[in-house]
Amino acid sequence: MNIIHTKNLYKSYTRYEKEEGFRGSIKSLFNRKKISKIAVNDFNLDINEGEFVGLIGPNGAGKTTLMKMLTGIISPTSGEISVLGFIPNELKNAYKKQFAIVMGQKSQLFQDISAVDTFLLLKEIYDIPETEYRKNLSYFTELFAVESYLNVQVRTLSLGERMKMELIAALLHNPKILFLDEPTIGLDAVAQKQIRCFLKEVNRSKGTTILLTSHYMEDIKSLCERCIVVNSGSKIYDGSLEMLFNHYQTHKMITVTFDEATSYIPDFDVQIIDKNPFKLSFMAHKKDVRFIVGNIFNEYDVNDISIEEEDIGNIVERIYSDKGGIYR
Repeated sequence: MNIIHTKNLYKSYTRYEKEEGFRGSIKSLFNRKKISKIAVNDFNLDINEGEFVGLIGPNGAGKTTLMKMLTGIISPTSGEISVLGFIPNELKNAYKKQFAIVMGQKSQLFQDISAVDTFLLLKEIYDIPETEYRKNLSYFTELFAVESYLNVQVRTLSLGERMKMELIAALLHNPKILFLDEPTIGLDAVAQKQIRCFLKEVNRSKGTTILLTSHYMEDIKSLCERCIVVNSGSKIYDGSLEMLFNHYQTHKMITVTFDEATSYIPDFDVQIIDKNPFKLSFMAHKKDVRFIVGNIFNEYDVNDISIEEEDIGNIVERIYSDKGGIYR
């Protein structure tokens, strides 16, 4: 069932520039330079119930603007938009009770009280029945193992602990859709992994539809089967994450250690990363790996060899620099 739909969605902003200093300020009172910026351009999107969709793109690509339009925080300039049968920017209470949004750089928790006190406030705002509230709080508290600091003042929590509380606050009223904008930003590897496991379980057990933006491709890779790539406000790819990586993950890293000193260099187009008489590390195109490894074993005494996937940062850079995308 389709629960998010946009057609030819378009959003532009008007900004003004002024020259520096007092003179520039006076001048701008009479003659302001107007600049129009397109944030989202002709965007078509359909998301079905229960999907976990990753939204990626460089800074300024339009990801957060799209999220804000889907939640009704801002209105589109033109185009169609429907979420759960509602027009988001009408801000009907019936709609607001069916979604939640978590933004990694903004907090919905009150800093001077405990998280559980904020949860009680949200219980009243969303009219959550007592039995359902207790059941959900117990479920999420156990899932995240956060019982020991439920009653601790929020401002004393670490960033990772606070983000766990933010997610619990967002999910207490059983939203049908969860919008996540950089939920793991600034977190250490352990906290990121815990949040990924939490989100995966919520999507699986409760069927919550999740739309996730993140600059950490490991978030997208471990959680989402479908991926949408946005650049300069336009959608350049929408489809399988596996297909996206197959298209852009073109190289592999090969590291060989030899029993004896050698000056071996592969007779292929490779990028040497590290070289000494007993060790060689290089990047090779995937199609050449089989032949290169075969030649090494046939001609040299190999102590050890490893073949690794290309660094994910290189793949992301390649995706963003490809303005045409896999399809148009």
